[in-house]
Amino acid sequence: MNKQLFKILVSLSLLFGMSVNAKIYPLEEFALRDVVSKVELSPDGNKLAVLSTPSREGMPMIEIYDASNLSKKPFVMNADPMEIIAFDWVSNTNIVLTLRQKTRDEIDGFNRGVFDFKLAKLDVKKRKIKFFKESNPRIVNLLPDEPEKIILAFQPEAKGKSGVSAGRRPWSYYEFDLKKGRKKLIVRGQASMYGVRFDSKGNPVFARGFDRVTRDSIWYVREPGKKEWVEVFRLSDDSFEDFSIQGFDIKKNGLLVTAQNGSDTRGLWEFDYVTKKFGEVVFRHPEIDVRGVSFHSNSWTNPDTIVGVTYNSDRRHIEYFDGNEGAIHAQLRQIIPYAHNFSISSRAKVGQDMVIYNSGPRDPGTYYLLKAGKISTVGSKQPTLKSEDLADVKYMTYKSRDNKSIHSYVTIPQGEGPFPAIVLPHGGPFVAEMVAFDEWAQMLANNGYLVIQPEYRGSKGYGLEYYKSAFIEGGEGGYKMQDDKDDGVNFLVKKGLADPERIAMFGWSYGGYAALVAASRTPQLYQCVIAGAAVTDNLMQVNYYSARIKGASAVEQLTFWRDSISPITQAEKVNVPILLIHGSVDQRVPPEHQKRYRDELDKYNKSYKFVELDGADHFYNTLDYGHQLTLYTSMIDYLKNDCGPGGL
Repeated sequence: MNKQLFKILVSLSLLFGMSVNAKIYPLEEFALRDVVSKVELSPDGNKLAVLSTPSREGMPMIEIYDASNLSKKPFVMNADPMEIIAFDWVSNTNIVLTLRQKTRDEIDGFNRGVFDFKLAKLDVKKRKIKFFKESNPRIVNLLPDEPEKIILAFQPEAKGKSGVSAGRRPWSYYEFDLKKGRKKLIVRGQASMYGVRFDSKGNPVFARGFDRVTRDSIWYVREPGKKEWVEVFRLSDDSFEDFSIQGFDIKKNGLLVTAQNGSDTRGLWEFDYVTKKFGEVVFRHPEIDVRGVSFHSNSWTNPDTIVGVTYNSDRRHIEYFDGNEGAIHAQLRQIIPYAHNFSISSRAKVGQDMVIYNSGPRDPGTYYLLKAGKISTVGSKQPTLKSEDLADVKYMTYKSRDNKSIHSYVTIPQGEGPFPAIVLPHGGPFVAEMVAFDEWAQMLANNGYLVIQPEYRGSKGYGLEYYKSAFIEGGEGGYKMQDDKDDGVNFLVKKGLADPERIAMFGWSYGGYAALVAASRTPQLYQCVIAGAAVTDNLMQVNYYSARIKGASAVEQLTFWRDSISPITQAEKVNVPILLIHGSVDQRVPPEHQKRYRDELDKYNKSYKFVELDGADHFYNTLDYGHQLTLYTSMIDYLKNDCGPGGL
């Protein structure tokens, strides 16, 4: 393996360069749905399945290639009228398809969208699809030793149209026979136990629970071959700490878990589930939370084997404790062009044939096939975007006005600054973000805009204190969290990268909320704001789910939203132009938000434009080509022509 990879490295080393003048792409190129969204080898390594959307408005289709000859015409099939959104090989001849279809024109309540989901089996040999009747299943596990069976989970249908109680409905778990189309109950759903996880043999091994009397979260272990669940850990519902079982520790006959265990940052720990005590810390970063673990690249022969621990900063980092897996990863980093975040996405059961996926600032997402010692490009998510024309992303740290260290991702256009700048805060807000290839940032940079994506306080991944500082003493939305964003762009101005007279903010969801808050601030840094799918009324949003959250979650959500600035109360103070964009079937931030906010803007005769994305939900994967083209065209036109005097 090492010699083969070295030869490939030598053969590729001169093929990739950089151009001096970046091409400005038509917005249609960025608006394309992923041309290739998944590639996977069959277990025997003989066939290659590719999920692609070959035309702008076309249906996703699955293509089956001869892995030894990719130039040979593939077998192609779609699932019209349903969309194929994911697939998995379960044997050398069978693939399980996950399908989606729009079945309603309007949302059915908060978090009740317009899509329904099904499963199907594609028999590659017979070239036939068998559709299964079960609605809205979730694939929990494939079973490498049982090619005709998988583990599925289902929730009972909610009564009425309100989706408020959806998160409380327990999942039941079944063994599903792909040949007969029948399911057999393994674990019945119950409110006191949920989140059941299975090993590769189909044994339920881990589960979560909740004690309604003590209000403790509980973690359970069930040893393979036994029927009893054993409680191994409790954590108060009032605690902000994490505890998550990652898998069995084969060498120590215990568990590997991620937890703070009294520290500020989350680490990977040994845990003895018999004594119910923590052992040694395996890995902990002093400033950044452990994200999770990395499993063996051969999921057929080593499906439950943990080989490393991961954390995110400038990119995804893996600390390996399996020397061979670490060596393969290190050599692939030298081979893959513009290597950034990459992984072995599938591998043949025997031998070294594998599919490698990479994404990064100069790679929208590319799949490579390594077969018989030779590497070839299978396809890219955005094949028309060339690496040499894309922008670099720098991981920069600056100080907030109250002396916190704020990390950020800065996408820098090719050319000479200072540039017009866009502040692009992530949604959430309480999420962990790691920027590899960000289509919105790259689209803006390709049009000449510098983009900063600040990891403002409240962002996860940087320890408990940093996360809690957004709400623990009252909601900081519109206050210190907003200062963090402003301090970031001021940092870029001081570095000579950003033009202080040409600054805007664009965000989606919470990011859209932040943009609306920015529109009413004084002194004003921004020439305009663009708010997508924005929360405009804090109390309306939190009331969708306030009745069903308690403990730390209630402190986080209720304190944050109730104590933070609500944009709808600040409409009279708006002092810059606004572009509002919202999907017509947004289930997470329902359209009522923008309707009520526009009424307030009209009341005070404020300058704004509104663009509705017809048929678009809240989430990125529901935005089709037409939605994205409308979004990008509206944004660039607004920035150039309506963003303050003379445009941005």
